[in-house]
This record gives sequence, C-alpha cells and structure tokens, in this order.
Amino acid sequence: MSYELIPTSVFLKELKRLKKKYASLGSDLEILGEQLLSNPTMGVEVYKNCYKIRFAIKSKTRGKSGGGRLITWVRLERERIYLLSIYDKSE
Repeated sequence: MSYELIPTSVFLKELKRLKKKYASLGSDLEILGEQLLSNPTMGVEVYKNCYKIRFAIKSKTRGKSGGGRLITWVRLERERIYLLSIYDKSE
C-alpha cells in the first residue's frame, strides 16, 4: 500500500512555531514521515484511528520522553494519513 501524508492547517501553524524554536525539527519529521509511511498505525491509539506518536527532537537532546508529540488520523481505506497536531511535551 502507498500512503499519502496530508498536513492540516492547524498542524502547519503549530509546526511553523516549533520550527523557530527547534532547528532540527524539519529533519526529525522527515525521518518520522518515512516511518509513518511504512507503518501508518504506529504510536498509541487515543481514539478510533487517531494515534499519538512520540518522537525525539535532536535540538532538545532529551530523547523521545522529552521530545515532541504528533497526533495523526489514519484513513486505511483511502490510504491517507492526516497530520492533525504537533506539540512539544514541555508545553
């Protein structure tokens, strides 16, 4: 299956703010995006087809536990992964 990543407007707004704070966030998300395309249901299911994914932000040097969180919604039948929200755990 070939999935497509689709960012929402809320996600893009939050990402823009976080990118100013953490320089490595762009490359960190590229790696996470590749992992998501190979395993769309990674992370912890918080609601029907909604997943919370922990990821490390290299600029913070704290690993996954102190890194960022990404909320996704997966449409398996349409092969789409919607990026709903991104936030820093410390916020």
